[in-house]
Amino acid sequence: MWYKNIFLFLFILFSSLLFSQENIIADVKIKGEKKIKASFLHKLLVTKKGIVLDSLTIEKDIVLLKRLPAISNVYYQVSHSHDNFYTVLLNIEENYTIIPKLNLWSTTNKPISYKLGLYDYNFLGRNMTFGGFYQNNGFHSYGINFSAPNLFSKKWGLELNHKNWKSEEPLYFEDETANYLYNNISFEVLGSYQVDLKNQLIFSVNFFNEKYQYLSGVTDDSIPLSLDLNKVQLKFVYTYDNLDYNYQYINGFKSVLYTQFVTSKNPFQKDFFIAWNDFFYYKIIGDKGNWANRLRFGLSTNEKTPFAPFALDNNVNLRGTGILVDRGTGSFVWNTEYRQTVYDKKWLAIQTNIFTDFGSWRNPGGKINDFFESKNLRVYSGLGLRFISKKIYNATFRVDYGFRISNNPGQSKGGLVFGIGQYF
Repeated sequence: MWYKNIFLFLFILFSSLLFSQENIIADVKIKGEKKIKASFLHKLLVTKKGIVLDSLTIEKDIVLLKRLPAISNVYYQVSHSHDNFYTVLLNIEENYTIIPKLNLWSTTNKPISYKLGLYDYNFLGRNMTFGGFYQNNGFHSYGINFSAPNLFSKKWGLELNHKNWKSEEPLYFEDETANYLYNNISFEVLGSYQVDLKNQLIFSVNFFNEKYQYLSGVTDDSIPLSLDLNKVQLKFVYTYDNLDYNYQYINGFKSVLYTQFVTSKNPFQKDFFIAWNDFFYYKIIGDKGNWANRLRFGLSTNEKTPFAPFALDNNVNLRGTGILVDRGTGSFVWNTEYRQTVYDKKWLAIQTNIFTDFGSWRNPGGKINDFFESKNLRVYSGLGLRFISKKIYNATFRVDYGFRISNNPGQSKGGLVFGIGQYF
């Protein structure tokens, strides 16, 4: 009969609607937060009450949360609420984020130099950074920093920096060296935009004054004994970040492009452009191994000047080479190391590492071929230790000893390098 066909049609339609019903999030709960505000975290999450339950979206939110300085780890649970509604519970393990900083070292004009600082990386419980430092290396320096990457919205942020920096720095004239007192007083404003989970843009303007005052060493008629320069720096940074963190282990790829343009109205230094890209690749090997790589390539305006921007330095690129031992207008550096966790408990992990740092520079006023000249190549390799707090943000004490592999004369044979945080 015709009415039986209608009944069958309605039954099939009703059944299809019933069984195709999507699972909906009834509530999103956060557990384990102490200092960081749950209301702030809810604003960052894509996973919200009333949307369709999607495990891929939750996993992306987990990656986002683990990148926050205040959070060391996150895991989630999904439980049935009623009908086709489910509750999502995010369990958070917080980091301690008020971090004092202390560095000690020796310099040519002072037996012991030091740097004291205090930073809160979760200021007001809203993923803001606020702090500063004082440094005495024979001269007095200080800096104040404020960063709020989510100040205006989930995507738009602001950063303010002020620095008054003084240091004795070597400048190189062919094979000779002169020491100058360098003083940089700067005020910087940065705006940041988080395009999505993996892509971020930063724009900044920096007004600064540079002073150079001759102290000792060789002199050159073409180089003044003192300089006082007012400059403006425009900066653009693009970051692609596809890294996943699990305590001391990192997996994935990251790329950071830096571009800067510096203009100054003075007869001695022309307008200046510099750009470099850092490529990072990390791979977890087995249960306790981590292979880490950083590749940097950069070029700047190629002026023949002792004030070239790319420095060869122990604490920046090649472990064991020494402090500010050379400068160039181009840089190619590859750092690679294997980290093995030898001790891992609830609050502390210890890693050993073996590394090789390879670098080459373009001389000021030189050519691209300088990168392939043997005299500009430097290779150092060595061993290191890492003591890692799993409950304090960026609390990794590292010590490395690098020794020279390349045989170029005049290079350091090697040495110890100390620091806070992984080298890269």
